[in-house]
Amino acid sequence: MSTPAATKRDGFADGGARVAARARSLTKAYGSGETAVLALDAVDVEIERGRFTAVMGPSGSGKSTLMHCLAGLDTVSSGRAWLGDTEITGLGDKELTQLRRDRIGFMFQSFNLLPTLNAAENITLPMDIAGHKPDREWVDRVIDTLGLRDRLRHRPAQLSGGQQQRVACARALASRPELIFADEPTGNLDSQAGLEVLRFLREAVDELGQTVVMVTHDPSAAAHSDLVLFLADGRIVDRIERPTAEAVLERMHIFAAATAPPGAAPDPDPLN
Repeated sequence: MSTPAATKRDGFADGGARVAARARSLTKAYGSGETAVLALDAVDVEIERGRFTAVMGPSGSGKSTLMHCLAGLDTVSSGRAWLGDTEITGLGDKELTQLRRDRIGFMFQSFNLLPTLNAAENITLPMDIAGHKPDREWVDRVIDTLGLRDRLRHRPAQLSGGQQQRVACARALASRPELIFADEPTGNLDSQAGLEVLRFLREAVDELGQTVVMVTHDPSAAAHSDLVLFLADGRIVDRIERPTAEAVLERMHIFAAATAPPGAAPDPDPLN
């Protein structure tokens, strides 16, 4: 299914500088035959460069699967996906590993910091493994933007949850990737720490020129984005530009009511 977030044309080969990632007829099925589960159903989408895009939907809607396929973390059943002008569908494991390492930043619910390294070492770890010399000026700018200057010598166990996620955010930004994928980045944080991380992601877009795609179930988190894409049953079914938490929650209640069985009570929490 196509969506207004996707520009209609025959293929996406020309892409253009404004597009960070895109997909055409992206389909992902798990299993086969009668037991097959269609996680993504012919999705067309474009992620604009220099914007903060949130992806929302109820559990099982395909939002994390879409992120994983766009990031080359999962294979697709059919369709095509690009990072910039590079088609990633069909790349081998070695090529995908190099592409993810050099061109994509990741943030997850679990911070994935190495406990034996301090914050500064965790931030530059992917580049150190790849043998790339960090751009010191850029890394310093990221560190200062995230307010980590006085925490660089601390190990993860000496940091709060919010500080650990800020280190994870700095690690994602440090290599100046083309695109940052954040999968429920505030899921393991209290409300105040989560708000700080969302503000930093917003600043990464506004002040550092980054491109962020965030999967979330939280309307308040989505309100920090420029655009919200809504998934249901493996399809992008709607979008909101310049979202507010109230508008996102209202839209999710509408979706829940439209898909509820006849006579069923309204779902008080349509996002879970």
